[in-house]
Amino acid sequence: MSPSVTAGSPTETSRPAQSTVKVIRAAVLGTVVEYYDFAIYGYMATMIASHFFIESDPTTALLNTFAAFAVAFFLRVPGGIFFGHIGDKYGRKRSLTYTILLMALATAGIGILPTYATLGIWATAVLVLCRCLQGFAAGGELSGANAFVAENAPARHRAFQTSFVNTGTYLGSLLAALVALGVNTAFSEDTISEWAWRVPFLISLVIGLIGLYIRSQLHETDQFEAVQESDDIEQSAYPITDVLRHAWRQVLLVIGLGALIVGGYYICSVYAASYLQTEGGHSADVAFTSTCIAMVAAVISLPIAGYLGDRFGRRPVFFTSSGLVAVLTIPAFLLMRDGSVAAAIAAQATLAFVIGCNNGVSFSTYAEIFRARYRYSGIALANNFTNMTLGGTAPFIATLLISLTGNNLAPAGFLLFTAVLSFVATFFLPETRGKELEL
Repeated sequence: MSPSVTAGSPTETSRPAQSTVKVIRAAVLGTVVEYYDFAIYGYMATMIASHFFIESDPTTALLNTFAAFAVAFFLRVPGGIFFGHIGDKYGRKRSLTYTILLMALATAGIGILPTYATLGIWATAVLVLCRCLQGFAAGGELSGANAFVAENAPARHRAFQTSFVNTGTYLGSLLAALVALGVNTAFSEDTISEWAWRVPFLISLVIGLIGLYIRSQLHETDQFEAVQESDDIEQSAYPITDVLRHAWRQVLLVIGLGALIVGGYYICSVYAASYLQTEGGHSADVAFTSTCIAMVAAVISLPIAGYLGDRFGRRPVFFTSSGLVAVLTIPAFLLMRDGSVAAAIAAQATLAFVIGCNNGVSFSTYAEIFRARYRYSGIALANNFTNMTLGGTAPFIATLLISLTGNNLAPAGFLLFTAVLSFVATFFLPETRGKELEL
């Protein structure tokens, strides 16, 4: 059996345990930057379509915009491998420093980019390049931040503490929705089209620099230091090869468990804002307000689910949340399409809350099934593969499904599919509550 070190307790050579609040705060800020950057692109999709994808048909331009949104996710896998390698070989802190800086710079780049009217097709090309850099950086952010917190957390509180990192995913989207709502409220449509659409992208640089400073105050986890100093643990030159050789079953399991978390997140946040407008007939203000409320509901659900996961186990939470989403998806989309404003908001918020419960125990579970010497790489590979196939493509697939079938409830089928995948994957998950992390 592989040796283990209690996360958060000092080893012989480690420094005193660092503040839990500081660790979680630093991890959350980076995750906020990542998901703010991804979400703001989706929320500003119609404006980006008009400035960078010149098409006679608005639907085609919007599809092209969402296609560029999806392209970034194909870079998440190589990004995860690259930053996972840095994190497992040279330190979690170093890798997380690089990811937050690259993400903030790429997003700010979109904010200063000349439009199609100025650069022609080159503007579109550079926009896609910025999206690719975002995706590459995001590949190492969330997985590394959760590994960092999990390795600092005591076993009895690991799900609860890592759940706060995942609040960054929803807080990032919430912040993006609030900024988009603020821009739409503060400026006229002409002013937004002329220059104000750039403001949300430039804000990312400010948040990123704050997060970078806070992360610079932390030191490495005891688990990483123990792996580096241990002579009896085989370490390969490339951690990803260890993952593929020894942990491919865990990779498949994480892909299945994460299907609802990833697909559900992008359907319930980024795509739902467009769905409420295009299919529900609601105004942009209503759509963004509803999305803000949904993100708040999700943020509330995460620590609740983390507490329940530490108290009763990871499996019961996974089973309950994925089962509820499967039952609630179609009624929720019916309300978002045909219901009143209040009903549509309640439907979106309910879906976000239940999906958030699945997310609340996810990364603590992932950390518990991978060993420390390739934990960052393993989580990053599996999580980013799911993001690539079911996350970034979700808004595009949802829009395409309606276009192909003529049925504006078709996106609900996509969400239902992800819920079933996660429910089935839970049958293959061993209960890991209270388990010490292995080197």
